[in-house]
Amino acid sequence: MRTAIKERRKKTCANPACAIQFIPAQIGQKVCGWACGLAIAPANQDRARKAIEQRERREIKVRKEKLKSRADHLKDTQQAFNAWIRERDAGQPCISCGTTADVQYCAGHYRTTAAAPELRFEPLNVHLQCNRNCNMGQSGNLLGYRPRLIEKIGLEAVEWLEGPHEPKKYMIDELKALTATYRAKTRELKGKAA
Repeated sequence: MRTAIKERRKKTCANPACAIQFIPAQIGQKVCGWACGLAIAPANQDRARKAIEQRERREIKVRKEKLKSRADHLKDTQQAFNAWIRERDAGQPCISCGTTADVQYCAGHYRTTAAAPELRFEPLNVHLQCNRNCNMGQSGNLLGYRPRLIEKIGLEAVEWLEGPHEPKKYMIDELKALTATYRAKTRELKGKAA
């Protein structure tokens, strides 16, 4: 039984200065000879170095992700949730003082994460709040927060927030899923605003 030897096609040399037609002696050969190979080596080295650096960055990211603790994942989820709250309530006044001034706004919890950790990611519990005056300066300014919250979500919902709740301990997989969900919701809101 005979095997048919495949005839190799002519290629154009990858060296722009040469650009002659040649029949490659090996599979994957891109240049006609060693002189052209040396001539294009620096360009290939840059491309190879960039590819290696990119692969190393991906590997470092994966290793860092494996080293994250539950607290690190909780922090990531809180940042994603707060970003979504700021985007959701963009353009609205501060829930506590009603200011619309050009100040830094944050996601202010009605029931704090220390007092009610089970409501940490409850959208009814968190609203746009001016950072310096109400959230940080007056520890949430609850005297102004409650009446405006009743106007916004209703007395029944506020009483539900103030009532007892089942304790909630988030597992790492749940936190990752919440982070992805809130990041997607934030992107969606930003897309609608654009």
